[in-house]
Amino acid sequence: MTVQTPPLASCNVFLDLLAREAAPVEFEEPVASARAAGATPETLTQLEAAKLTALRVSAGMRRQARREAELTALFDLAGDLAGLRDLDAILEAIVRRARRLLNADIAYVTLNDDECGETRMRMTDGSISAAFRRLRIPLGDGLGGLVAQTAMPYSTEHYLRDPQFRHQAFIDAAVAEEALVAILGVPMRVGSRVIGVLYAANRTERPFAPEQAVLLGSLAAHAALAIGNARLLAETRATVEEMDAVNGRLRARGAAIERAAQAHDRMTALVVKGGDAGDVAAVVTEVLGGTLYVLDAAGRCLVASGEAVPPAEDDLPAVTAPPHASPGRHHPARRPMDHPDLDARRGAGHAGPAYGRRP
Repeated sequence: MTVQTPPLASCNVFLDLLAREAAPVEFEEPVASARAAGATPETLTQLEAAKLTALRVSAGMRRQARREAELTALFDLAGDLAGLRDLDAILEAIVRRARRLLNADIAYVTLNDDECGETRMRMTDGSISAAFRRLRIPLGDGLGGLVAQTAMPYSTEHYLRDPQFRHQAFIDAAVAEEALVAILGVPMRVGSRVIGVLYAANRTERPFAPEQAVLLGSLAAHAALAIGNARLLAETRATVEEMDAVNGRLRARGAAIERAAQAHDRMTALVVKGGDAGDVAAVVTEVLGGTLYVLDAAGRCLVASGEAVPPAEDDLPAVTAPPHASPGRHHPARRPMDHPDLDARRGAGHAGPAYGRRP
């Protein structure tokens, strides 16, 4: 006896399966049950057509759900990166998210160093090889070199057997030690310039689908923007610190010049009013500090000003030897002790008597 299965009833079965997000294998059960119950060929054909339609809808729902999850992850990543300023923290967040989203065995990132002509391994997630984590690769070599040169993603099912890029023995040895087989690399670009490559890799021949390359490319775009911002911030901070240091030196120099000018004006006023050497010495020690001795040509102390510190024996000779000094008694020329205010005064074109000053 044949069983007539109403088309509407068969559709309801598949709608129920779609509603509870059943696995694809469960869509075979209604057709198998109808065949076992003796359904007519026409009914079986209708069930088969309904099953295929339901499977297409189910696949589309899964793709949509996966895409929504990926977009949510990208949105969350953008939020995470916005709060990071340290380059290593940015790279760590990128590779961790890339590995999880692509369900890969390992994710890693290399950054180009144009001055050294190489690209360096900067961050990994899932690595087991110390040699792999220390890789420094000449620009243009390996899968990453191909990606950087073409500025296009590239995926290989088996890295060591792929002839499409330039192999190097030390690179292949590190890849073999890490046991990598399938590798996907996408460029990280700032404008038209490739600054590095973001990778995902598997330790089996599990190739990456085109939509995974698109997803990794989106992650790389976020990474490149964050890396560029972090580098710009670091350069800005360095420039600000350098400018602060220069401004500090300029302020100190300006203050020294101002003090020297004030001292000169005060000493000039003293001389005009008839002040003696003691008055001038008092102004000098008030501005510069320390102790000042005014000596005559014979090395005798005429005036002492400032702290009561006995002069050293070698400070008693004249600051400069007189032009008529006898050959038997030589007094070496001595210059005043260096001080920013005195330097500023000399730079301003002021001239005055030489003083021997102790700090």
